[in-house]
Amino acid sequence: MGEYLKALSSYERSLEIQKIALPPNHPDLAASYNNIGNVYSNMGEYSKALSSYERSLEIRKIALPPNHPALAASYNNIGTVYFNMGEYSKALSSYERALDIDKKVLPPNHPDLASDYSNIGLVYYTMGEYSKALSSHERSLEIRKIALPPNHPDLATSYNNIGVAYRNMGEYSKALSSHERSLEIRKIALPPNHPDFA
Repeated sequence: MGEYLKALSSYERSLEIQKIALPPNHPDLAASYNNIGNVYSNMGEYSKALSSYERSLEIRKIALPPNHPALAASYNNIGTVYFNMGEYSKALSSYERALDIDKKVLPPNHPDLASDYSNIGLVYYTMGEYSKALSSHERSLEIRKIALPPNHPDLATSYNNIGVAYRNMGEYSKALSSHERSLEIRKIALPPNHPDFA
């Protein structure tokens, strides 16, 4: 609902209760810190989000097996905060750690792997490394084609990301083809006034 202060207040109250009722490294505490980090991230308070996400990760490292998917989620959240803060090498490192974990614990065509590759591609794109961005986005698309229905909006996102990479590499006919494919899917998958059409 966008009422971040109310959400934050509820999550912080929950955390206070959990700190009394649970052992100090209980996974539920990590979940609460993660939720608080999500609110701060949505509010644009990235340093506070980072602090909460890092606390969540610390607990998860103690409480969970080393390749647990929750650790990958923590690294993804940390990567997103670093990306939003403009610290792209740190974002890339966090996203790559998430990918390493997900590769070990998920099936090879799991949608989370596609998201990992997409995140890495966005960092490379922002850093101006378009061929690396293209490679990551193409890998993401390969997985999404297998894992998702043919007109899923995430496929449109992948085609769009590939088109942006081609455009920045000066390969305009390939860019156009990718953007047109993205538009075709979005026409089917999204309501007619969705902002992604713009």
